[in-house]
Amino acid sequence: MKIGVLTSSRADYGIYLPLLQKLKKDSFFKMEIVAFGTHLSRLHGYTLHDIEKDTYPCIHTISSLISNDDEQTIASSYGLTVLKFADFWANNKYDLVFCLGDRFEMSAAVQAGIPFGVKYAHLHGGETTEGAIDNVYRHQISLASFLHFTATDIFSERISKILDSQSHIFSVGSLSLNNIKEFVPIEREDFYNKFSIPNKEFSLVTFHPETMSIDDNFKYANAMKEALAKISEKIFIVITMPNADTQGSIYREAILKLKNEIPERILLIENFGKNNYFSAMHYAKILIGNTSSGILEAASFGKYVVNVGDRQKGRVQSKNVINCPFEEPAIVLAVNEALEFGKYTGENVYFKEGVADHIIKIVKKLL
Repeated sequence: MKIGVLTSSRADYGIYLPLLQKLKKDSFFKMEIVAFGTHLSRLHGYTLHDIEKDTYPCIHTISSLISNDDEQTIASSYGLTVLKFADFWANNKYDLVFCLGDRFEMSAAVQAGIPFGVKYAHLHGGETTEGAIDNVYRHQISLASFLHFTATDIFSERISKILDSQSHIFSVGSLSLNNIKEFVPIEREDFYNKFSIPNKEFSLVTFHPETMSIDDNFKYANAMKEALAKISEKIFIVITMPNADTQGSIYREAILKLKNEIPERILLIENFGKNNYFSAMHYAKILIGNTSSGILEAASFGKYVVNVGDRQKGRVQSKNVINCPFEEPAIVLAVNEALEFGKYTGENVYFKEGVADHIIKIVKKLL
């Protein structure tokens, strides 16, 4: 069976990894990677190198992002991605193509394949992020897909309502948590030395723009900057940089300015890669920001999360999440609260055993 895998960012590639490793070893499948989006962006760490290091037999690359991140440029990048993928789908045929998540580039690639009858398997559909325009892209992808692998039963029910059908929808859990119980972090000293982290506790921070609140992002980025400046007086801060979202550069510029002001109290990382990021999560005291990893994965590492603003609003949450408004005093207050907690010992609502094996079993049975 010939399988294509669409990956447009460091985030979806990290989630895919357990499935990719199994597909690569299974002789039933002939797998090809299709890398595009920020994987080919120098500004975002050119993460194509991470894919190439994993030695897949075939990696297609499609460059379609325009460097700016205002609304017109994002729309233009969407259109360019559709044009590039129209050529790609005309010349490449697959029995099934995996797509994941909700990014605009992923939506564009998927929409381009509709006239060609491309059969898609969508992971992480049915979710809701009220503070991000990703809802539209995510549901577009679901509507175009043949198979649906969701993270919880609630998301399966939502897809069923969107499609007005219950066919080919499977609640399998979050793929990124596959074999999480067997995860072994990099040795603490090696990890700290590798990234020049001081020998002290740190908070792991990731902020992205609220793409449903375009007019507010300058205010939010400033609130983030001021809050992190105060928080850094209590605990060292490791920041992973924003993705290529609409107005992501506003947050990037605020972070770079903060680094210039207090270089000794923060560390900026463009791209950890999955194992390094999971190790960072393992050693971090808490997580701060508005990224999906705080919602999906942090509970499995026993970490409390300060989830800021509305970007992740609507996603099912475990009991490790502390929600707060996108305001400097509220962020500082919530972080102070989280720092008082020990290890989170509750459940992760996104965890199920053997996700990758379950997906492969379903694909073989249906196709």
